[in-house]
Amino acid sequence: MSCRSRHPLPNQSREIIPLDSEPVLARLQGLHPRVIDLSLGRVHRLLATLGHPERQLPPVVHVAGTNGKGSTIAFLRAMLEAAGLRVHVLTSPHLVRFSERIVVAGVEISDPLLVEVLETCETANAGDPITFFEITTVAALLAFDRVAADIALLETGLGGRLDATNVLDQPALTAITPVSVDHQAFLGETLVAIAAEKAGILKPGVAAVVAAQQPEAADAIRGRAADIDAPLAWQGVDWSIETNKDRTVYTETNVVLDLPIPGLPGTHQIGNAGVAVACARKLGERGVAIGTEDIAAGLLGVRWPGRLQRLVGGQLQRWLPPDWELWVDGGHNEAAAKALADHLRAMDDRPWHLVLGMLVSKDPAAFLGKLAPRIGHVVTMDIPGDSASFPAADLAASARSVGLTAQPADSLETALRMLAESAPGPARVLVAGSLYLAGHALAADKDQSTDSTHS
Repeated sequence: MSCRSRHPLPNQSREIIPLDSEPVLARLQGLHPRVIDLSLGRVHRLLATLGHPERQLPPVVHVAGTNGKGSTIAFLRAMLEAAGLRVHVLTSPHLVRFSERIVVAGVEISDPLLVEVLETCETANAGDPITFFEITTVAALLAFDRVAADIALLETGLGGRLDATNVLDQPALTAITPVSVDHQAFLGETLVAIAAEKAGILKPGVAAVVAAQQPEAADAIRGRAADIDAPLAWQGVDWSIETNKDRTVYTETNVVLDLPIPGLPGTHQIGNAGVAVACARKLGERGVAIGTEDIAAGLLGVRWPGRLQRLVGGQLQRWLPPDWELWVDGGHNEAAAKALADHLRAMDDRPWHLVLGMLVSKDPAAFLGKLAPRIGHVVTMDIPGDSASFPAADLAASARSVGLTAQPADSLETALRMLAESAPGPARVLVAGSLYLAGHALAADKDQSTDSTHS
């Protein structure tokens, strides 16, 4: 496959005095009074003003779902890059830096290019109402148009049908990871309604890879696909993936791939890896040169920070005894808690303790209920700098309501010290409940090295 964009990749090693993208990002935050207002009209208007950069992209894989979208994209990106392809990637939210959201031809967007595309979008928008996510999505598409690449991977931000990323008439492929109840205020109160919104990324005649779903979600996805004639490749029907001792087995009709165990820990990552393998196989049918050895290399070489990530040797470890482990995960809903609980149960009997911070839009009791059987002490905290954070005292009350011992803390440092002083060791500490809290932990632990292997 040839590179189709018009501009060469900038020399990322050239020494450039970094420009500050924070002022323009701050200005864009104020263009719309609502943080979330699902609509495509504002995005289409701005894209038209800019000359439709979304129509100049290389083949696109568009991914929706409730959990596992980012991990699936991380696996697929690693596979494609192992095949020597240059990959654009748009994901959200970021953990530490906004620029993490936009990968241009395999490299996190430089600050000069980020400032350039943001200011171009700001000028073209001319002060009209537009949400921060919408205008930054357009900026990412503009950056992708300006740099050559072989393929682009887009993660929906929220939902699918009215998500700002859903502006392509003919992506190369779509994918839907597991759908569960989340963001009910924007997507609907029922699993059926939420799945229907996610299925809004399906396109007529465009193949879609679909993870295993709860029956109601599966029916909604099938219904949408039938309405528009979108062919579906279902986990458990058209393809399957499972582990067998120290190997992973991926199966299609008349095809069996013997693959390594995925590099991201957690049994739930097997399914995410399977969606990525199925996507790679579908792209192969479209002429993308990606072989089994590239798929295997991607499974092993994947990196996706803040998802069951163990922090080793960083600044935060000093607040814990030397024989304790520190882990961080951005999981924030009931389905994510179940996946976390499965991983915790699969490890040895060393005690787990939890540092919890969540947004007020989440259900802490449902999240904690899944984890409670494996968790000892809980220390809660506000998410620093986020006005939508649950107060630590309220989270502690939620933890007590499901039978956990809990107390609030005023910072992550205090939380870790409280656990170290009150709980017997050796033990493991998990910082979880929000990607924003995960990002705060990673920033605070900035000198860390990471260990993403199975324990």
